[in-house]
Amino acid sequence: MRTRRGLLRTTGGAMVGLGLGGCLDRLHNEELEGPAAESADAQFRDGLQRRGFQDRTAPESVERAWRMGDLNTGEHTAAKASAVLAPTGDVVVPGDNGEVWALSPDGERRWRASVEETERGIHGTPAIAHGAVYVGAYDGALYAFDLESGERIWRRKLGGSIGSSPAYHDGTVYIAVEYPTPSGSVFGVDALDGSVEWEDDRITDHPHSTIAIDREAGRLAVGANDGVLYAWTYPELEFAWEFETGGEIKGPIATADGAAFFGSWDERIYRVDLADGEEEWAFAADDLVMTGPAIRDDVVYAGSHDSNLYALDIDSGEENWRFDTDGSLIGCPVVTPESVLVGSNAGSLYCVARADGATPAGEMVWRASAAGSVSSTPLVTDDGIYFTDRASDERSGSVYKLRAAEP
Repeated sequence: MRTRRGLLRTTGGAMVGLGLGGCLDRLHNEELEGPAAESADAQFRDGLQRRGFQDRTAPESVERAWRMGDLNTGEHTAAKASAVLAPTGDVVVPGDNGEVWALSPDGERRWRASVEETERGIHGTPAIAHGAVYVGAYDGALYAFDLESGERIWRRKLGGSIGSSPAYHDGTVYIAVEYPTPSGSVFGVDALDGSVEWEDDRITDHPHSTIAIDREAGRLAVGANDGVLYAWTYPELEFAWEFETGGEIKGPIATADGAAFFGSWDERIYRVDLADGEEEWAFAADDLVMTGPAIRDDVVYAGSHDSNLYALDIDSGEENWRFDTDGSLIGCPVVTPESVLVGSNAGSLYCVARADGATPAGEMVWRASAAGSVSSTPLVTDDGIYFTDRASDERSGSVYKLRAAEP
């Protein structure tokens, strides 16, 4: 297996596009010292711990600002990629058509880039750091695109497919990679040139899950289709422990309070101690759990195929409330100071109150309809909310922007 994997990486290589000297020079000439060098400008679930908190207030009511179609065209039912806010003020969003778009707030497409696999394309959400957009694709390669132009900086073939989202920290991009055996690996890749810095291939089935890094706890963790949560020390990257569940772990891992939080296809939401991998609690849903949790103010928010969004006490796992969306929840919820936003397979994005106010906790504030299932993670910005939907029988999947409704 190691020989086969080595062949994949050797034949794939890190291929730098012609005429991209300026892109590379800009990356190399960044002031890569201090805290700014360590962190990304944007990444999935709003940080390495994947807690899904966005410190922006969602509008009390919304209307559609615009819709741009033909981004998601495939039938694959996994969660679709989500938009991230670039430091330029644009949003960057990829699709399962194999394209990455940079869109202005008014819906103008600044650039469009492509990966080399278009049947399933891209399902992971990019990380943006130091003028580069990093994203994996179902051709098993990790890509770096120039944020200003969309030109490819490099491509590194790592395995059979990548459905997870990258994590950027301190000049390294971490990614979970799948092989057709089935099996998998986790990689650390140099952000400048795509060279492999670290690999561990102990995963026995596809890691579609997204890595979380908890620097305070000193752990890097990821789940896989073998039902196991794997953890390494961080930054040493020595294997620490594994925790086995009774079903596939598809969604991203979230960390807080010295613990990992995640869902499993055994119909449970777990809290596991990051220090030793011991279970601290497990909440039983009524169907499989594919979403990644969001965490804020000692509450864990997670969805299930049973159509419910659950609010759980972070210490005990006891249910505070649940909200029924009338459809399976596949994408991750997002927490804002006042509300929780989550997409549903019923074809809607929901805004639910987090605490008692004008709307009681656990009750709907508003609902926005889409043509297809909403399985992306919503992005809340100062001027609106972005999300994507999956292709329906009538049309391709699209990027939507909502804005505050006119009074």
